[in-house]
Amino acid sequence: MSLSDDQVRHVARLARIALTDDQVAGLADQLSDILGYAEKVGEVATDDVPPTSHPYPLANVYRPDEPTGSLDRADVLANAPEAEQHRFRVPRIVEEEG
Repeated sequence: MSLSDDQVRHVARLARIALTDDQVAGLADQLSDILGYAEKVGEVATDDVPPTSHPYPLANVYRPDEPTGSLDRADVLANAPEAEQHRFRVPRIVEEEG
């Protein structure tokens, strides 16, 4: 398939890319080659190949979600640089409006 300069300009306009005349001429050949390769891929006999989203069968590899006890608050806060009212103390990043 061979693309015309007008078709390349149209695609460039859709992509909001400004191209010079030299770039349009060069891209016409390159895009035509790409479309030719895509046509060759379409010629492959795939009637007996089922559609897939991944080449290997995948299964959920996560462990079952089972509730367990949580960590002790004192143990968690023991490693905190600063704690206040049984919570981590962090620097304020949002100013209060007043």
